[in-house]
Amino acid sequence: MLKLVKLDKSYKQQLFEMLDEWCKTGEKIVPYAIRKHDYHDFDTYLTTLEVTNTDTGLVPDSTFFCLDTERNIFVGAVNIRHYLNEGLLLSGGHIGDGIRPSERRKGYATKIIGLALEECRKLGIDKVLMVCDKENTGSAKSIQNNGGIMENELDADGITIQRYWITLE
Repeated sequence: MLKLVKLDKSYKQQLFEMLDEWCKTGEKIVPYAIRKHDYHDFDTYLTTLEVTNTDTGLVPDSTFFCLDTERNIFVGAVNIRHYLNEGLLLSGGHIGDGIRPSERRKGYATKIIGLALEECRKLGIDKVLMVCDKENTGSAKSIQNNGGIMENELDADGITIQRYWITLE
């Protein structure tokens, strides 16, 4: 069974195992929120994981890790922006998600987005924007599986971005 959890000290081992694996691949870790600070300094990482101070121009967000309760491992993470600024409206969206390399192609992305949408409902967000690179067909499919309807494609620094809206009932 999968559930979203907030990071605390009891999940330090699961965090390290997931991010160590991801780092070994050399891939960019997504969502950005889980790579913006060095996880090896766990206490600082924990206190800086979420944006609460909007003085910097960033929007408040919530970061969750997707726990496989049967195996007691993190299979991925999701970051939910509570509202959109101009940059997020253009090419960031409300939800950023990522699945660790060894757990991909198992349907987890579709499930983690579904769980994130439940959190969006709790935040009062009724129309959710998600974006992905056009080349990332797996991500697009996961968004579509959760009701995402593509509004348009746009160029962001030479990369074609697809913008999807999901209406929550």
